[in-house]
Amino acid sequence: MNTSDSVNQYFDFAAEHLDLEDGLRDILKRPWRELQIAIPVRMDDHSVKVFNGYRIQHNATRGPYKGGVRYHPDADQYEVRALASLMTWKTALVNIPFGGAKGGVQCDPTSLSSDELNRITRRYTLGIEHFIGVNRDIPAPDLGTNSQTMAWMMDAYGQVNGYTPGIVTGKPVELGGSVGRDSATGRGVMNLVEQLIEEKNLSPSNMRVVVQGFGNVGSWVARIAYDMGFKIIAISDVSGGIYSKLGLNIPNVLKYISENKSIKGFPGSENISNQEILELDCELLIPSAINNVINESNANNVKANMILEAANHPITPEADQILNNKGLLVLPDILCNAGGVIVSYFEWTQNLYQRHWPEETVFSELSEVMKSAYKDVKNLVDSENLTFRQAAFVIGVERVVKATKLRGYV
Repeated sequence: MNTSDSVNQYFDFAAEHLDLEDGLRDILKRPWRELQIAIPVRMDDHSVKVFNGYRIQHNATRGPYKGGVRYHPDADQYEVRALASLMTWKTALVNIPFGGAKGGVQCDPTSLSSDELNRITRRYTLGIEHFIGVNRDIPAPDLGTNSQTMAWMMDAYGQVNGYTPGIVTGKPVELGGSVGRDSATGRGVMNLVEQLIEEKNLSPSNMRVVVQGFGNVGSWVARIAYDMGFKIIAISDVSGGIYSKLGLNIPNVLKYISENKSIKGFPGSENISNQEILELDCELLIPSAINNVINESNANNVKANMILEAANHPITPEADQILNNKGLLVLPDILCNAGGVIVSYFEWTQNLYQRHWPEETVFSELSEVMKSAYKDVKNLVDSENLTFRQAAFVIGVERVVKATKLRGYV
């Protein structure tokens, strides 16, 4: 089963719960548009290499398409299609006026120079330029891309269409980006953690946290959790993980990484594998890297009490059922990692009005939106005896259905 089919299982549950007619289900499940392009690029060694690029627009009933651009070897049309649909339900769940889209280039950004990435980004942008627009489709960073990538995209688009800062979000603050965008996804995750510990009357100092993945999202989750007083016992990156029963000093870890380009060998810790980190005994597990890391083969070995999906689709449907049967609390990706698109919405709004929000406003508004979405989901969980994932999809799908009917599509 590919990633798109897996994600559609959750949609199918929501559609059945809402008793949607077959034709409407078909409209909502299918992407509205899919674009695949060839990206020929002159490499640093003067050879020419052709990369596959995608932009898939899933649904724009509630507003312009919105979604990141992923640079990864596995970013094929099935993965991009799945991520585009997740964006549709995510933006509806947190009730911001966007639809869902996603982009991808099948490449390994870690093996490419900055110049090569620049050329790939510009060719990709020109290939999808007719597909995007400040009121049509607004790309953003994702796995393998960052604010610099967005600066290149903005510039390439601007060379054809004129200065248009609102064409992308997640760009540098100096080019119209929003303060707080880099930390937004991780901060949104921790907004939900705050809500959970308040409800359950838990103390951060008594909670052991495992963060799987230490890229932009995972590193910010760890930083903020550390500052809040949680005990971070393990983190990992693509090369593996480190573990300390006494807890890791995250500022020192970040300094070590900047000096050694790896977390391996951090003083006072022991090296563990990316598989082992998911099976550690802990109160809170936060997958923050790639999809499908928790699956049928390891779900029974997960010992965390709670899982917050900071990554997109880190748990397969089969594993999700196993975890539910074990009584684990799982907060789904379309709720947990919505902080990024929420602050992207704030950035887009600032660009439209040429205004600049202070950091405290961004963080305050982000917290309000995240906690409001959590309460909506929790109320449905309690009233209809659903899991958090089921409730989140029901809310997201129902909001898109209402907009679809109001606009007269059916």
